[in-house]
Amino acid sequence: MQNSKEVKLRITDMDKIYDNGDGVRNISLDVYNGELVTMLGPSGCGKTTILRTIGGFLDVNKGNIFINGESIISLPPEKRPTAMVFQSYNLWPHMSVYENLAFGLKLRKLPKDEIKRRIVTMMELVKMSGSEKKYPNQLSGGQQQRIAIARSLLLQPEVLLLDEPFSALDAKIRTQMREELKKIQLELGITVVFVTHDQEEAMAISDRIVVMNKGVFEQVGTPPEVYDSPCSKYVASFIGEMNFWKQGDTFIAVRPENVRLLPGHKEGAINGNVRTVMILGHYIDVNVQCGDTVIRSFIPRSENKSFEINAPVYAEFGTSHVFPVD
Repeated sequence: MQNSKEVKLRITDMDKIYDNGDGVRNISLDVYNGELVTMLGPSGCGKTTILRTIGGFLDVNKGNIFINGESIISLPPEKRPTAMVFQSYNLWPHMSVYENLAFGLKLRKLPKDEIKRRIVTMMELVKMSGSEKKYPNQLSGGQQQRIAIARSLLLQPEVLLLDEPFSALDAKIRTQMREELKKIQLELGITVVFVTHDQEEAMAISDRIVVMNKGVFEQVGTPPEVYDSPCSKYVASFIGEMNFWKQGDTFIAVRPENVRLLPGHKEGAINGNVRTVMILGHYIDVNVQCGDTVIRSFIPRSENKSFEINAPVYAEFGTSHVFPVD
């Protein structure tokens, strides 16, 4: 949860429209002090556009952006109290790690001793102590991203902006990096706006998630809110796994963990035949062909049920949601 209800970043009625008509419209959002808010959505939905307008890399067509109650839209990127970390690291290849970290602090004319003290402290925080003399090409992708984050944090921004910072990393390193980021964010109490298309990543690190669709906000809420109470079929389908069962002019939406499978066929029930059975660690993923629809069920391994391929089963739904057919 956010540290306080003090608004750190406020976006009011903001438009950024490109020449082709794409962009974002009527965007309003409050981000609280010490909060990590994630913009989540598919490519082209506008999440990076919003991040770049906050950072000053894109001008807005309408509306305003405030940090600590002061408008920043007339300020160039270097004058804004923000720092941005990109997917591509953007480290200077001809500079050592220390020189990369010191660059921004030298521009601010900090004393050498103060620069060194800050860098030593930050290197410990991102678990990179001892790498000061190395060059970026001597580091792994994960290590380079740690340095890129450290460089941004050294500038002590009011708001840290992260644009898909881990998407170039392999799955295991990505998981480690998101854990490290959350730990650092909580330790420093910094305010973060994070952009990703990875819903698992958003669920793991966010205080609140902004689910985006074609330039507008579909839903804003905590991870449990958007997972347990999706406000639209789009959100239900984008966050986590979801089955959709058409019934008249509505869709019944139910998570696989809320689908119970029983042997045999039953009159009036949702009947089908087992299509595939996959053991995925602590649970079993069972897909059932029910007419033209495939129903997916997650069953704990501890229940020790065995499902034969093509065996007749019927499904019972637990917690579910109802959405109109588009």
